[in-house]
Amino acid sequence: MIPRYTRPEMASIWEPQTRFKIWFEIEAHAADAQAELGVIPKEAAKTVWAKARNATFDVARIDEIERETKHDVIAFLTHLAEIVGPEARFVHQGMTSSDVLDTCLNVQLTRAADILISDLDKVLAALKKRAFEHKMTPTIGRSHGIHAEPVTFGLKLAYAYAEFSRARERLIAARKEVATCAISGAVGTFAQIDPRVEEHVAKGMGLEPEPISTQVIPRDRHAIYFATLGVIASSVERLSIEIRHLQRTEVLEAEEFFSEGQKGSSAMPHKRNPVLSENLTGLSRMVRAYAMPAMENVALWHERDISHSSAERMIGPDATVTLDFALMRLAGLIEKLLIYPANMQKNLDRLGGLVHSQRLLIALTQKGASREDAYKYVQRNAMPVWRGEGDFQTLLKKDPDVKKHLSDAEIEEQFDLGYHFKHVDTIFKRVFGES
Repeated sequence: MIPRYTRPEMASIWEPQTRFKIWFEIEAHAADAQAELGVIPKEAAKTVWAKARNATFDVARIDEIERETKHDVIAFLTHLAEIVGPEARFVHQGMTSSDVLDTCLNVQLTRAADILISDLDKVLAALKKRAFEHKMTPTIGRSHGIHAEPVTFGLKLAYAYAEFSRARERLIAARKEVATCAISGAVGTFAQIDPRVEEHVAKGMGLEPEPISTQVIPRDRHAIYFATLGVIASSVERLSIEIRHLQRTEVLEAEEFFSEGQKGSSAMPHKRNPVLSENLTGLSRMVRAYAMPAMENVALWHERDISHSSAERMIGPDATVTLDFALMRLAGLIEKLLIYPANMQKNLDRLGGLVHSQRLLIALTQKGASREDAYKYVQRNAMPVWRGEGDFQTLLKKDPDVKKHLSDAEIEEQFDLGYHFKHVDTIFKRVFGES
């Protein structure tokens, strides 16, 4: 985790103290279940809770023990015994390390997902507010980076809102998929521990029992979780790139907020750069990169190996922390985005009406011209305008082939900007509902 791109709430999920508290809760819930089943004394389970429930685990001491044992869970259990006393011998009976490690990881991932879902809600709220603000603000739509036909800036933001709405649904599904618990023993057979212990621990930790595990929870669950984070990051980048393009000097239809005292360049005092959206592009690349090792972790040897473990120690914190930071930065960027309708109109007019070429094409075909001829008539009048050699509407009115089919008034009718926006309300209702 890089402090520069880390928010405290998400980082706290991955701190050693948090991890050890979760490990303790797993062990203590298991002890409760074992006591109810008569496997261990009930007083022992009560003692475990009483002595360790509010304990602050000594991370340095656990690290010291691990340097000798070379085993993190054994180091923790040894330290737990130092806190609990003799009754600690009843802890971890019939369990294996992965029961603790995997259940803990899934608790952490579900907590991280809850924060990310909240982040997405903030992004969605910002997008919705600005979309309605600019619902009918005309701007140019571009394909291949070239002027195509008019859209509204509200529609651009509505595209993003719909995409992040899907992202939220996927993340909810990914959270559910990864929210499982395994307390099934060395190879998942429950040979040394009753399945009812797993059910009890799962309930206590807010998880569902894993239907069948080996020694580990199947990693296809984690793969889809991190893949979902990667897709969300791609959506972050898509919107960020749109803003970067719109902020180009030659375009300047929108711009990141530039605060008092902010500096854009160490060399050029005039610079106002899209640094936030560029930063988001870079962070998105990192989140996507974490999805690949998660997919490679699916294939483990037999009932278990630990080739996944080292990767998960990094990708768990890094992917969630990075995406959390990125989503909150994106929400703030959209909330404060500077939008310039006058420049949008100026760019719309830049090609002298060429953006209405399809309307002319359709109008000619509806008046009897073949599509091939209509395309030829419109294109031969468009190309001089493209080169800066005249006005599109004027040239069309002088073209004898066009005039065979369309009057001057009918030609002028095809240049109505509002015609392109007659279904904006319909689109908004589809995206945002009836509200």
